[in-house]
Amino acid sequence: MYPEDVRYTENHEWIGEEDGLYVVGISEYAQEQLGDVTYVELPEIGRHVRQKEPVAQVESVKAAEDIYAPVTGVIVEVNEALEGEPELINLDPYGRGWCFKMDDIDTAQYRRLMNREAYEKYLKSL
Repeated sequence: MYPEDVRYTENHEWIGEEDGLYVVGISEYAQEQLGDVTYVELPEIGRHVRQKEPVAQVESVKAAEDIYAPVTGVIVEVNEALEGEPELINLDPYGRGWCFKMDDIDTAQYRRLMNREAYEKYLKSL
């Protein structure tokens, strides 16, 4: 259910390295808690963000939630497909439902994020 090759935050974002960039999205748990996603507000490309800073927003039939930067870095790409198909977050949160990509990240922060095992343990504590 939770990929092993990405890192997780306590706010349920995931981040994984792909072709030299870092892809960010929300976890399976987060999309289940939100319910049907109806709108996604994506960050501005080129924006420098700090870890834990709100950078995007997801709206669903249940709630609106911020997506936080999992690490400090620069937003270099956004998933424009989400503008027309926000439900991709529900259907494929680790694939076609990714939110944005980052570069120039703080790799020490990245290494300190939870791996799959730690994240699953964290979820059980909630």
